[in-house]
Amino acid sequence: MKQQILALKAEILKNRHSQITWVTFIAFSLAPIFGAVFMYLMKDNGYEGLSGSFKSKAVMMSFEANWNSFLALLSQAVGIGGVLIFGFVASWLFGREYSDATAKDLLALPISRSKILNAKFIYYISWCLALVISNLLLGLIFGFLLQVEGWHYSVLITNLKIYFITTLLIITLNTPVAFAAIAGRGYMAPLGFVAVLLVLAQIIGAMGIGNYFPWSVPGIYAGAGGEDLKIQLNYLSFIIIIITGIIGYIGTILWWKYSDQK
Repeated sequence: MKQQILALKAEILKNRHSQITWVTFIAFSLAPIFGAVFMYLMKDNGYEGLSGSFKSKAVMMSFEANWNSFLALLSQAVGIGGVLIFGFVASWLFGREYSDATAKDLLALPISRSKILNAKFIYYISWCLALVISNLLLGLIFGFLLQVEGWHYSVLITNLKIYFITTLLIITLNTPVAFAAIAGRGYMAPLGFVAVLLVLAQIIGAMGIGNYFPWSVPGIYAGAGGEDLKIQLNYLSFIIIIITGIIGYIGTILWWKYSDQK
């Protein structure tokens, strides 16, 4: 346990001054900001307050100027945007050691290789949770400032359940991205992997079979594809995500421990 704590402290020290941290928070905060813009434009005139693609998107999503729609939008942002942002976080954390040429220095430390990676996974989970909590707080602040209608604790609790389950699903799905960073010895390969997954998630989800493609499931669960797609989800959809996460985690540990790191 002492070694694990030391490895985690080292990971915190390496990343606490990184500008990448603030880049991810700014990029992820676009969801509550645009959600607040929707709320402001629709507050008095409904769909007539919007124009062009904004209006088409709002109508397609049955988006209304109330708390339920606003909070649902935040969940959908995690389900779709989280694939990209969380994937970027995983790519950076696990790939930077090779890009900065510090991987061999880590391997020379008197700490087991698995504990080094576990520290990275703990930091990754903490980073992602900080992102979603930050977005949630921003959303609540904007919503109260705009005096959005329909506030009720039951609405909040229902949407928070969807919000955080979606978050956990995306966090779990990014262990293969960590493996891609380790195997690819940098963060370019995993970023390409994330881009491909994001495209496939949208295409396969639109085809109506996203309930069996793990990277489509979080967005569908969050409601991004509408209720017709959401009701297609079943236990197998979530089991596939758990299996994918476990395989990614074990693969990352085994590759780091036994592959040639020269």
